[in-house]
Amino acid sequence: MGQELPFGLKRLNPRGKREQQSLEVPPSSVVVRLLGHIRKISDRFARVKIDLLAELEWRGLKYQHTAGLAEALAAGQVAAYCGFDPTADSLHVGSLVQIMGLVHLERSGHRPVLLVGGGTGLIGDPSGKANERQLVDQATIETNAQRIADQVRRFVTFDLVNNAEWLTSLNLVEFLRDVGKHFTVNYMLQKESVSARMDAGISFTEFSYMLLQAYDFLELHRRQGVTLQIGGSDQWGNITAGIELIRRTTGNEANALTLPLVTNSAGTKFGKTESGTVWLDPAKTSPYQFYQFWINIDDRDVGRYLRYFTLFDREEIESLEARVAQYPERREAQNALARDVTTRVHGSDAAASAARVSAVLFGASPSDLTVDDLATLRSEMPYVTANFDKAIDAVELTAGHGILASKGEARRLIQQGGLYVNDRRVTPETTTIGTDDLLAGRYVILRKGARNRTLIEFV
Repeated sequence: MGQELPFGLKRLNPRGKREQQSLEVPPSSVVVRLLGHIRKISDRFARVKIDLLAELEWRGLKYQHTAGLAEALAAGQVAAYCGFDPTADSLHVGSLVQIMGLVHLERSGHRPVLLVGGGTGLIGDPSGKANERQLVDQATIETNAQRIADQVRRFVTFDLVNNAEWLTSLNLVEFLRDVGKHFTVNYMLQKESVSARMDAGISFTEFSYMLLQAYDFLELHRRQGVTLQIGGSDQWGNITAGIELIRRTTGNEANALTLPLVTNSAGTKFGKTESGTVWLDPAKTSPYQFYQFWINIDDRDVGRYLRYFTLFDREEIESLEARVAQYPERREAQNALARDVTTRVHGSDAAASAARVSAVLFGASPSDLTVDDLATLRSEMPYVTANFDKAIDAVELTAGHGILASKGEARRLIQQGGLYVNDRRVTPETTTIGTDDLLAGRYVILRKGARNRTLIEFV
């Protein structure tokens, strides 16, 4: 039976259906009390909304903003957009700065709008690029746009718009008359996205990108009441061009907020590893590799990245920083960072699996690994297959599959105590690998010395 709740209501059963019993409608006085109770709860939640600029300030995420932004945010809910051009089929970890900007915007009670550049992606943004971008065909842009929207949706609730809706049907003459006339060439040359390319050269196609992004801001202002654009610090020129266009064509004021471009303490670009870019798409960067990227963050950077990429509060971050200073070998802050960001991007199951695999590679027992964990290990360590019929000798196995050069070497390693099956040390008396040794019914991990491991799957 349903449990009694305040105001004469009944609790739903675990399946979400009402209990099979009559429910009297509460009298009007009770309804009034209930509505008052709801208003009190709503007011309490409203009071705990964060101050967006103050939050970004202590996290180090506030780079630059227009003078009127603080007043606009204090006056009421603001609709703000951030745009991503779908020139690739996935965002990368550098994009998380802008995504977290939208997260904090939503937490502060404002309305996020995500713009995917189905139109501007056909042109290519020159910002931060030394050379002309390769043009991407429209079908690829449309596919990429959906994938990017799905990736951002894991973080924040937003209104989704695609600028192909208005840009691909633009009349060139009308665009030049209605938009181009508001911008002088001298004005555009002063913007960093253009001026930085003058020596290397810039096509008219990319030169015009600023006007298209400005037009996006104007269209979103008209269609959705957007008055704020969020972007990386290299977008300041493009964003302020949009503010100018809104002011000149409508007489209304709009604002800009830019977030820092992230580097690491070595001065190199964030999100790049020896193997390439760290993507959000698990098909391009596996959840394990993604997790490892964060685990390997330098001690000098981990506090800053905890502020940027998690919602941990100030006290929790400072506590983690203190533990890094006191016990750097434990990498507690890196583990917390890796687990939190991997969970947001790939889900809790993938994050837990990546943590288990990572722990095994750093010496933990493999006994708790799942079939999926072991499948992940196949791409992270040497892997061989072998026949198995109830039992196999470790000497035969290692020598017969190229793990060790010969049976003699295998025996010497065993005599020295340097060969392990999973976490069991092999002795001259215990060289037999039996069914009790198998992980998930068909795997073993052979370890030579401290870190030299091979995953063997029995077939």
